[in-house]
Amino acid sequence: MDWITVCIVIGCLLVSAFFSASETALTGASRASMLRLSKQGNSDATLVSSLMAVRERMIGALLLGNNIANIGASALATGIFTAWFGDVGVLYATGVMTVLVVIFAEVLPKTVAINAPERVSLAVARPMRLTVFVLGPLLTVIEAIVRVLMRLLGIKIGAYQAILSPTERLRGAVDLLHHEGKVEKQDRDMLGGLLDLSELQVSDVMVHRTEMTTVNADLPPEELVREVLASEYTRIPLWREKPENIVGVLHAKDLLRAIRANEGDMSGIDASAIALPPWFVPEMRPVSEQLKAFRRRKTHFALVVDEYGEVEGMVTLEDILEEIVGDISDEHDVVVAGVRAQPDGSVVVDGSVPIRDLNRAMDWRLPDQEATTVAGLVIHEARSIPDRGQSFTFHGFRFRVLRRERNRITALRIVAVPREGAELDEKKPKRAGTAF
Repeated sequence: MDWITVCIVIGCLLVSAFFSASETALTGASRASMLRLSKQGNSDATLVSSLMAVRERMIGALLLGNNIANIGASALATGIFTAWFGDVGVLYATGVMTVLVVIFAEVLPKTVAINAPERVSLAVARPMRLTVFVLGPLLTVIEAIVRVLMRLLGIKIGAYQAILSPTERLRGAVDLLHHEGKVEKQDRDMLGGLLDLSELQVSDVMVHRTEMTTVNADLPPEELVREVLASEYTRIPLWREKPENIVGVLHAKDLLRAIRANEGDMSGIDASAIALPPWFVPEMRPVSEQLKAFRRRKTHFALVVDEYGEVEGMVTLEDILEEIVGDISDEHDVVVAGVRAQPDGSVVVDGSVPIRDLNRAMDWRLPDQEATTVAGLVIHEARSIPDRGQSFTFHGFRFRVLRRERNRITALRIVAVPREGAELDEKKPKRAGTAF
């Protein structure tokens, strides 16, 4: 009879191990992975998803089954050891069952499950669904008691809100996969750029008017054609009276068609007549909306204006795509070395380089909320326009101004500050700047 009881104890431990493994697997499995497998036709993944949808009831069934198995095994083992050794058998049963439950019913099954939560979840899906169904009435009573106790304790049911938004959680998952070596840096940057589109404004990705290539529409036709063909761009804004007064956008192909139609006679070409009307967009428009607008209008070029209607720059479809895939270059692009790593570990950066591009190139985390370019970041932190030779330390880096043209910072040297030095700088912030 004792051997039958021993077999029952072993069976209870196996049941407890099953519930322990199921608890770890079902709470650790990725809901996204289960959804993906479910769409691919995996019926077990569909069951797992349905169990996750009733997480409270599933956890209740797991804990109830696990505790019943553990308590039953301990009670039976106590009876066996008491029959064998008398009253002292209670101590023996406590020690033996503690070791067996901890090792074989808790640590071992949970370790196995945590190493492959998705696979274990798929394996236990069907028996767990049956368990939840069988224990359903009892779980309903337990849930009602728990809810009453939570109300008495002043805990609001359903008041939990995630600390991070879904976008930030997705970004964190991508960063974690990159840290584990499962996602390459280039792929991480592309996914991060895609997630950033909803947070960026057109002013963050536009080409500033000081860097735009424009042509005076009132130039003689021969000179105008010469300037357009000398440019590496296919769409050239035309202006009159002043560069900010854009009157049209001339496409190089339209110009070439006009030259061919005039049999090569450029003197009779009216650039204003063949130019397309300019499309103006506000600088505060989200980049994601501008991308949709490009697709709707089937055009790749827009001029950016501020709240006063003044032209601030231009934005193209390529500018937006580069926020996702990085710089796009072709055989006609002029390569400008905006970021140059030095042998001593420092980095020489043009002031006009966007902070986002620098972060992507160097894998840094300089803030870009208050400024778009590196020069803008230095001016924002310094609260002034620094002179050549001045240096500033902030955000874990030392910035030294190498060149300044009028009110523009054109080149800087950036050096990462050692961690101990960075901590000292944080305790004693320096913003006034020192020349050396």
